[in-house]
Amino acid sequence: MSGKSTDGTVVAGVDVGGTNIEVGLVDGDHEVVAREKAPTPTSGPDGVFDTIAELVGAVGGDPVAVGVGIPGVVHEGQVLTVPNLEGWSAEVDLVGGLSSRLDAPVTLGNDANVGLLGEWVAGAAKGARDVLGLWMGTGIGGGLILDGRPYEGSRGSAGEIGHVLVQPGGALCSCGRRGCVEAYAGRRMMSGAASAMVEAGWKTHLFEIREDEDKPRLTSKVWATALDEEDALAEKLVGAAVEHLGVAVGSVVNLLDVELVVVGGGLPEKLGQDLADRVEAAARPWMLRPEPHPTD
Repeated sequence: MSGKSTDGTVVAGVDVGGTNIEVGLVDGDHEVVAREKAPTPTSGPDGVFDTIAELVGAVGGDPVAVGVGIPGVVHEGQVLTVPNLEGWSAEVDLVGGLSSRLDAPVTLGNDANVGLLGEWVAGAAKGARDVLGLWMGTGIGGGLILDGRPYEGSRGSAGEIGHVLVQPGGALCSCGRRGCVEAYAGRRMMSGAASAMVEAGWKTHLFEIREDEDKPRLTSKVWATALDEEDALAEKLVGAAVEHLGVAVGSVVNLLDVELVVVGGGLPEKLGQDLADRVEAAARPWMLRPEPHPTD
């Protein structure tokens, strides 16, 4: 989301996640000049609206517009479904709810779509024509740039790689179906698996690290610390996540022949390029044509 013009105006970008809401103030050079973060309320849409309004006020700068990315299906300004936010059980008019709280126009998009748009305009995907965005956080989000344009599909749900089926009849996903890649690679589902495995007798420091960090959940930082400590359970669950992501990414590449996959989100932010490299290595065996096209 671009921002500052020659008169110094800025815009606010809002990332609504299953764990945190983060607001950044962005200038015309696509630089984040201020940011604020708060836990995502579990009370439903009104709590989220209030938190966003508070955070936008906290970053200051009098933004001329506010752009919101939310982890769910968005169509014609409406949030149709949000599997990873608690208390969202029906279609929600987020633009209307926020506009009444903010003194600026509000626009809305799926978080992975707008995240990939930012990378395409000013980041890792700049100049590419066909791109898959893979966002790893509380859930698994995805976005697409096809033939040099953002692609959202007929109902706003294109690119939802988190709900690509990788194991028929497999683990229960937050969307209510079984076998989605998110059921294995989404941080919320990995945390549930960790709890179940501890009850079955596995040993881990994940929950001790969570307490030491004073975190309410197994956050990306907790997982990163556990991996640094070579925690066997963390390594097993992250390895399974990478394996299932490889199947999904390989399948999408076979279907759409994208030239680039951009990996982002909370977990890659903590684990860095190594995680992206592992996903690439896991995807290659599933690709019909894993090597780039020959060039003259």
